[in-house]
Amino acid sequence: MSTELLAQITASLVAGDPDAMVEGTRQALAAGVEPLAIIDGALVPGMRIVGDKYSTGEYFLPNLIVSASGMKQAMALLEPELKARRQQLKSAGGVVIGTVRGDIHEIGKSLVATMLSANGFEVHDLGVDVPVETFVEKVRHSGAVLVGLSALLTTTMNGQRTVIEALKQAGLRDQVRVMVGGAPVTQKWCDDIGADGYAQDAVAAVDLATRLVAAV
Repeated sequence: MSTELLAQITASLVAGDPDAMVEGTRQALAAGVEPLAIIDGALVPGMRIVGDKYSTGEYFLPNLIVSASGMKQAMALLEPELKARRQQLKSAGGVVIGTVRGDIHEIGKSLVATMLSANGFEVHDLGVDVPVETFVEKVRHSGAVLVGLSALLTTTMNGQRTVIEALKQAGLRDQVRVMVGGAPVTQKWCDDIGADGYAQDAVAAVDLATRLVAAV
């Protein structure tokens, strides 16, 4: 019974049907399936399939957004249950992520945050138009091992460099790996500002984050 329910949740996620996925999550909880089992046995595998389909060109950005949105809704149901049972997800590492100061673009950054969360990272999403000091303080107090800096405008790209410099000045740069992304961002820009990695989309960001954490 539980195996069948988990398979249905995965199938709904891959098919881009958030309503069916959320309903399947409710049914699984009602049937006594542990929240962690739903996450590890249905949601994470589903997002991996979606990510693979995106990487091969079978799926496109709208598919990724819809599935990630459904994942987020399902997690909103599961998180209170995890706390009630005092269960914790095994974290792949803490990530502080945000769109730099002066830039209010949300979708790409939020998609990366959701994908990272789906793959076991503890994500601290600071939102958009984030001051440099906020990045620094969150790194200082969260113990994160990764920082994700998004910039969607050529006029705000330099904010990524500013955050990296601020982390150096605060004595925190050595304890985190910094990854950057956004439409105008390139590998050359990443190298020029001293970031540790560049990802061109959310799927690539998960792969990059996994590699950077493994190298710490």
